[in-house]
Amino acid sequence: MTGSQINLRNQGMTRAFVFPGQGSQAVGMGKELADAFSAARHVFEEVDETLKQNLTKVMFEGPDDDLRLTENAQPALMAVSVAIVRVIQKEGNVALPDVASYVAGHSLGEYAALAAAGALSLADTARLLKLRGTTMQKAVPVGQGAMAALMGPTVEETEAIAADAVAAGEAGDVCDLANDNAPGQVVVSGSTAAVERAVEIASERGAKRSIMLPVSAPFHCSLMQPAANAMAEALAETTILPPAVPLVANVTADEARDPEEFRKNLVTQVTGRVRWREGVLTLKNKGVNTLVETGAGKVLSGLARRIDRELATTSIQGPGDIEAFLGSL
Repeated sequence: MTGSQINLRNQGMTRAFVFPGQGSQAVGMGKELADAFSAARHVFEEVDETLKQNLTKVMFEGPDDDLRLTENAQPALMAVSVAIVRVIQKEGNVALPDVASYVAGHSLGEYAALAAAGALSLADTARLLKLRGTTMQKAVPVGQGAMAALMGPTVEETEAIAADAVAAGEAGDVCDLANDNAPGQVVVSGSTAAVERAVEIASERGAKRSIMLPVSAPFHCSLMQPAANAMAEALAETTILPPAVPLVANVTADEARDPEEFRKNLVTQVTGRVRWREGVLTLKNKGVNTLVETGAGKVLSGLARRIDRELATTSIQGPGDIEAFLGSL
């Protein structure tokens, strides 16, 4: 089946492939893909060779503590996502533009999106994510940074909560709005004491639920600047090509096609807000009516239902999902 035939049979359906971020990992992810498809095995083998570690063994067998390490989780999640896209392309004899009009990824998922769209090579993506995970972990000593999810407050209310949490603390405290995931689901990040105060303030102001997150570092806040500096150096030396389909970026929530814009956005993303809610709405405004979550877990599908119930969602994780997707074309 050719791309033109697929597009003809799918008139009225405009898809975006979306790629999950950290927290979606689970021991065993990718194993069924590797068992069933040579295209998936080749992805995992190339990532292992590039990183000079048996990351595949950690993905397939654990232990969970090793997989959850930021420096392992980030390239591992990317590998699973890219493997799925490569399998779809090979088994369906299609190019990415035949089956998707846009790509987007949540935090590290943006790297997977760029790799899937051909803007970054698989090897460069693996190296960049290994560095990203390592430098993010080292940027703040363990215990000195934290993140918390606030359920209920709007973006504006959360910005006020974060500002008040900082004002009530000591000089140098940080509390930033890190993730705008969906209506009423936001995440703050920063100094442990400031984030803890934000949780208290949010509860006092009527938040439905406010919880500290089990993370190893305060991602997407200004404390991550050392990691951003390291990524700027690495990205300056990395070849980035125009993508097969445009990306909707985290930090702008807007369409991006230019390699230099990707380079800039990926640096800003380390300390900047993940504007996922806005990005999904941008995709809808551009005519996307179906989000295909490509990779481990179903987190992004759940967020999409909270953002706009008119958006159809599907999750592709294993061989059965790929078969069903290709059968729907």
